[in-house]
Amino acid sequence: MFHLPTQIFFGSDALAEAADYIFNLGSKPLLVSGPVGARKSGALGDVEKLLQSFAIPWAHFDEVEENPSLDTVMAGAQLLRAEQCDYVIAIGGGSPLDAAKAIALVAANALQRAQIYQTELFQCKLPLIAIPTTSGTGSEVTQYSVLTNPDTGIKSGFGHVLAFPSLAICNPIYTHSLNSQVTLNTALDALSHLLEGIYSNKRQALADPLIHAGARDIFENLQPVLENPSLASGREKLMRASLYGGITIAQGSTTLQHSLGYPLTSRFGTPHGLSNALVMLPVLKLFYSARKVELNALFAALNTSLEGFALWLESLNLPSCPPLEDDFIAKSVQEVLGSRNMANNPQEVSAPQIRQIYLDLR
Repeated sequence: MFHLPTQIFFGSDALAEAADYIFNLGSKPLLVSGPVGARKSGALGDVEKLLQSFAIPWAHFDEVEENPSLDTVMAGAQLLRAEQCDYVIAIGGGSPLDAAKAIALVAANALQRAQIYQTELFQCKLPLIAIPTTSGTGSEVTQYSVLTNPDTGIKSGFGHVLAFPSLAICNPIYTHSLNSQVTLNTALDALSHLLEGIYSNKRQALADPLIHAGARDIFENLQPVLENPSLASGREKLMRASLYGGITIAQGSTTLQHSLGYPLTSRFGTPHGLSNALVMLPVLKLFYSARKVELNALFAALNTSLEGFALWLESLNLPSCPPLEDDFIAKSVQEVLGSRNMANNPQEVSAPQIRQIYLDLR
């Protein structure tokens, strides 16, 4: 089954084209963002101007941190109720978008903090509009929200059909202010999603054209954008690739690659996309035999090979992995084995294989 209930508006006029749909969702939105990025991108200002032009009141929750916590979600839901908002507009990268999904569900279903992952309690939702300002997570078109439990330090997600945004408003110009490191990290997160769309045993062949097109857009445009951040055509293609990545994992979910990356983010604060990128090649090599036909088709679309892809990834000069001590590896192996994403792998993955991947990052 291929299911995508989100209406997508893409391009420089996306917000204006979506205006009538926005105002049909409710009477007062809660804007959800981080403290800086949404304003810097220009997206927040554009949304405020649109609301002002129609005399629509709003409230603003701008406390979403990178890797948002359960406490942040509860604080946002509390403000939403206090301000009597009836829909949500999320502006930012994956963190504000993921937090906003949880805020909308917590508020609609009167959930307590301990119930956020209990998806069987999700009976209804508040409408959600997602406006991405990075080209990475594709969260604007997925049913997933990834949050951090501050009590355990573990980063984990939930997925539910009610978490799909009602509208996705994608304007590539909102990514022009990103620095080179965020551009790199988020693009490689999108590439992770596209690759995992091939690995996943829930994979949908209908997504293959999107996977090939998205991966090609990143393969051909990431380096030019890093060299020229204002390259409009490249920014547009990276955002499109991110959108395709989101659509892909909305159908097939993620796999070992994300499971391996989460402990690096939780323990060291390594950005999510970079965590995925650090383990991208070892996971690709591990799963190559199980997905040889599909991966070779991808490489043909990129006009390269497994070896050529590895050289391209190496040419990006990724930052080094933090030092991984034995106790971190031992704990992380168990965390990875217990991850729900592991059920989607195309083959069985053992504890020694996971341990070896971490050891090779040293």
